[in-house]
Amino acid sequence: MKRRFLTMATVVAIPLIAAGCATSGGSYGISDPMAGFTTVAARAESVTGKKTVWMQSSEEARGVSERVKSLVQRKTIGPDVAVQVALLNNKGLQAAYAEIGLSAADVWQESMLVNPTISVGMIGVDPMKTIEGAVVSNILALATRKRRVAVADARFRQAQLRAAEETLRLAADTRRAWINAVSAWESVSYLNQAQAAADAASELAQKLGETGAFTKTGQAREHVFYAEIVGQAAESRLAARTAKEGLTRLMGLWGPDVDYSVPNALPALPKGARAKRAIEAEALRNRVDLEIAKLELEALAKSYGLTEATRYVSDLDLLTGVEVEREESEEGGTETSTAPILEVEFVIPIFDTGKARMRKAELAYTQAANRMAEKAVNIRSEARSAYDAYRSTYDIARHYRNSVVPLRTKIEAEALLTYNGMITNTFELLADTRAKISAIMLSLNAKRNFWLADVNLGTAIHGGGGSSPESGEAPAAAEAGAEGH
Repeated sequence: MKRRFLTMATVVAIPLIAAGCATSGGSYGISDPMAGFTTVAARAESVTGKKTVWMQSSEEARGVSERVKSLVQRKTIGPDVAVQVALLNNKGLQAAYAEIGLSAADVWQESMLVNPTISVGMIGVDPMKTIEGAVVSNILALATRKRRVAVADARFRQAQLRAAEETLRLAADTRRAWINAVSAWESVSYLNQAQAAADAASELAQKLGETGAFTKTGQAREHVFYAEIVGQAAESRLAARTAKEGLTRLMGLWGPDVDYSVPNALPALPKGARAKRAIEAEALRNRVDLEIAKLELEALAKSYGLTEATRYVSDLDLLTGVEVEREESEEGGTETSTAPILEVEFVIPIFDTGKARMRKAELAYTQAANRMAEKAVNIRSEARSAYDAYRSTYDIARHYRNSVVPLRTKIEAEALLTYNGMITNTFELLADTRAKISAIMLSLNAKRNFWLADVNLGTAIHGGGGSSPESGEAPAAAEAGAEGH
């Protein structure tokens, strides 16, 4: 009896051994927890110039935390430091990186065979009379394994590109937030100076009014101008604090780490705008989202082939095993007989011939192809629009810097000279001062818009574009300090 059961176990185990041999080495290294992240980190660093990490242990997390603290404890942080802190410390980005691991696990899973089913049964009143043992293996899963792995691999490469796109988006959003925060502090710094000038003008108007040298209308005009400047300065301080909090969120900071500072002024305009020839071709060559769309088309094409392969037979099982039967002979002894079992089970496509699934796969492929074509058209347009905005905002900002502000400054200086010479009256001098304040605020806003357009140009070429702030009045900022905020 012992030998009989060993024989049965051997026959039953053969499919299991074959499945194990086929599965061994089929994971393609995808079982590595960091599989695929190297590609993401290299792609992100080539565009941003900054390193990113995918934390897998508490030790790595502590190391990153120490690195972040060393960066934010500097006196004043620039845009590059802000981007580096965000790439290291933003938890949402870490969650996005987890999608790489999930997709890698899918490839790993598809590279394995479907687990076989083992069945052991006894027939008859005597439990030892007839014994059956069988292993059921899914033959169709084995036949389509290569195609399923190819589909999962395309999805895995998509996950890598999506993670890279999220990295580029975070970097761009952080740079925009830094620009908005610094611009806000620069605006409020000048508004504080304007407030001091308006206060002095208001006091002068009151004193002149007491002597009868200034009308009540003129006095009221200067008083209300001072009151308006005070209100604008208060709004700008709130806007500046809000802008800095937006930057803090993107960098993932809290607790004592939020006490970092940013500069009080944006960098000066570059000497010249960058020339971009063949901007559309460059964007089509580098955009991450277009590569994702291409991989979507590839995955659907492979899925289409898989659907076609399983159109008529959607489930095919092979049952192998042995049946052991013991019977009593006429002489009073027992006779034992064994017989192999080989059965094939499959679904007969009487009602569902697979046409509906084929049609659905065809439409999904056509839909993805049209979406990719649309994306290519949109990318061309976005690249042209981003570069046009970049050049235009540069010209506008340079115009304010080189023409408007110097002229307003000159007018105010000349008005002061003529006022001292009793040629210009006080009202005209104060009006010129107000006009100069307005011109400088417009100039600051134009400079902010240029640097935002510079960031948007990068996202139009490489991807990772997000919701950019609306062009318009620059957010105001808080009280100016010598070392930043």
